[in-house]
Amino acid sequence: MRVSVVLSALVAVLVGFGGSVAIVLAGADALGATAAQKATWISVLCLSMLVTSGYLSIRHRLPIITAWSTPGAALLAGTAGVGMGEATGAFLLAGALLVLTGLIPALERLIARIPGEVASAMLAGVLFAFVAEAFRAVAGAEALVLPLLALFFIVRLWSPIWAVIAVLVAGVALAMGLGLATPDWQGGFAEFAPIRPIFEPGTLLGVGLPLYLVTMASQNLPGFAVLRSAGYPVPGRSILTVTGLASVASAVFGAHSTNLAAITASICTGEDVHPDPAKRWLTGPVYALGYGAIALVAMSLVLLFASFPPALIAVVAGTALLAPFTGSLSAALGSGRHLTPAIVTFVVTASGLSLAGIGAAFWGLAAGLALVALDSWKSR
Repeated sequence: MRVSVVLSALVAVLVGFGGSVAIVLAGADALGATAAQKATWISVLCLSMLVTSGYLSIRHRLPIITAWSTPGAALLAGTAGVGMGEATGAFLLAGALLVLTGLIPALERLIARIPGEVASAMLAGVLFAFVAEAFRAVAGAEALVLPLLALFFIVRLWSPIWAVIAVLVAGVALAMGLGLATPDWQGGFAEFAPIRPIFEPGTLLGVGLPLYLVTMASQNLPGFAVLRSAGYPVPGRSILTVTGLASVASAVFGAHSTNLAAITASICTGEDVHPDPAKRWLTGPVYALGYGAIALVAMSLVLLFASFPPALIAVVAGTALLAPFTGSLSAALGSGRHLTPAIVTFVVTASGLSLAGIGAAFWGLAAGLALVALDSWKSR
């Protein structure tokens, strides 16, 4: 165990948690979650990271780093008229589909057949509102937002990952200096009260299915690529089954999906971690313990974030999602294939369209796939 192993794992925890917790809380707010339910949500997800990263890394002797679905949380934040009961039913569906994908290879192949351009366009449409909101927040909060945006774009010249952390740290200090935040350090432990699921068809199709697809397309598949690029074999079935089961267990307490990490995983798989690739798996247990520690203070963290002004949350979330938005939009439009279906998917998803109680992400994907089918039919 080298110091570099411990530092790399803890940096991955800091980046993964600090860069996206605001998005998870925004999703919880959109569902009407109470402070106790949000604390339980965060605690359960952290415990899921503890179990899945620790087990998979030790079991396979590989640096397998798991995370919550940040794009999935962004999807939730864009929903309207959905309560925690309906969302819990959708979370159970998404988790069950992840388990089935791990157990049934044909299902994984079916998901892989969805054109990457269309899947990326759906993700870009989901993330667009967050990125745009970071700039809309300027009006009325210029003294807070403009310096943070400037800081983000300057720091990202050297490190896009640390740019988000810099915005969060500087934003808290600036908000307190301007008298816009009064942190509440009280807390205690999360209640861990189960939530009775409500299986509402519109929510299952409009939230559960897109959550599963976004998690697969934007988290698991890129996570597999990170492992392969580092020279490691990918135990895909094991990863999908374990994270799927963890997602099902988390859903009982109103928390969304667990999946393979991508960006934070790259922090734990490079040469800087350990010169011997066979020893880098040790980052997994250290990473797991880091999230276990965060689970103990989840209530305090929720109350802390609740004291921040909305403009600060908007800037942190928007800057954190700028890179994923850029990547997904580039993947949707860059190849030139399925251009019109990708554009329609993006526009419909970003529009916030809701029909028959089903959200825009589903309709955007459906519209894109329908146009792909029409283009295929014409080419015949």
